[in-house]
Amino acid sequence: MARASTRPTSRDVAEAAGVSQAAVSLVLGEKWRGRVSAATAERVREAARTLGYRPNLAARNLRLGRTRTVLLVVPALTTEFFAGVYTGAARVAAAHGFGVVLYPSPEGIGPARDPFASAQAALDGVLASSMAADALSAIRGDQLPLVMLDSDPDGSLGAATVNLDITDGVRQVAEHLLGLGHRRFLHLAADVASWTFEIRARELAARVGAVPGTTVRTAPAPISIEGARAAAEAALAAPGARPTAVVCDDDKLAAGVYKAARRLGLRIPDDLSVTGLDDLALATAIDPELTTVRLDAELFGERGMQALLAVLEGRTPARGDIPVELVVRGSTAPPGAP
Repeated sequence: MARASTRPTSRDVAEAAGVSQAAVSLVLGEKWRGRVSAATAERVREAARTLGYRPNLAARNLRLGRTRTVLLVVPALTTEFFAGVYTGAARVAAAHGFGVVLYPSPEGIGPARDPFASAQAALDGVLASSMAADALSAIRGDQLPLVMLDSDPDGSLGAATVNLDITDGVRQVAEHLLGLGHRRFLHLAADVASWTFEIRARELAARVGAVPGTTVRTAPAPISIEGARAAAEAALAAPGARPTAVVCDDDKLAAGVYKAARRLGLRIPDDLSVTGLDDLALATAIDPELTTVRLDAELFGERGMQALLAVLEGRTPARGDIPVELVVRGSTAPPGAP
């Protein structure tokens, strides 16, 4: 009876090359220099090629205490932005032989259940958005090598932080609207306790407040189109001088403002200028197309994963915020007549 074929082992390679299994491990692990000769190393590699030997990476990683798996914790998968972050992070991870487990925090924000029996045993590191930071303690991710996204660098839980230059994005929005002549602003603010949204509110207030004769009213809103519509409709219909420009913390909020304006009989941009932040596909699906700040989500994910890999390898991650760009479209114009 013919013997069933079996997968070649390191012992088979050692016998074929006439060396010890330890020598095979050194050569195939690229640690042979100075310990075996170049001729022996080549003989081992040739034997491995001939036999079709492939190292058992899972067993090797287990011996080394590494799984080559990282966890990406995001608030939710309800917007394409975090899908882009995942795409960029997974691309860099794959190029370095790592896998990425994606874990959206339930309800978008707040605590999350441990997706593993022991996150520390199953993962090498964690990449997390500050919007999902509360989930980290529940999954014990803050006890692993950690890189935070969209997080205060002075108070971050992580070994490193990677940020988009949100401050500059809000500056560009404010200067654009002020340059058009707007002086009465409504800030439709995401009703989420997060550093990234605190930065937006702080920078908008500072930029607009530096110009005499300006006012900024703030209306909090859940990050949903209908929630934004209700908040914007109430704010725009409130007593007093109506704002001529609405600055929204993201594009979904801006879409809610469009619905509110239509209900109130206001035209965009004739009666009301509107800006967003993200540059989602939604920004060009609404009419008029939305003036917004373009955030490169995939680059954000790439830079985050590069930083985490640097932390895992004991290197210093690259510094500097990722630039953002204001994209001016049809939703902004000079304020109309009172």
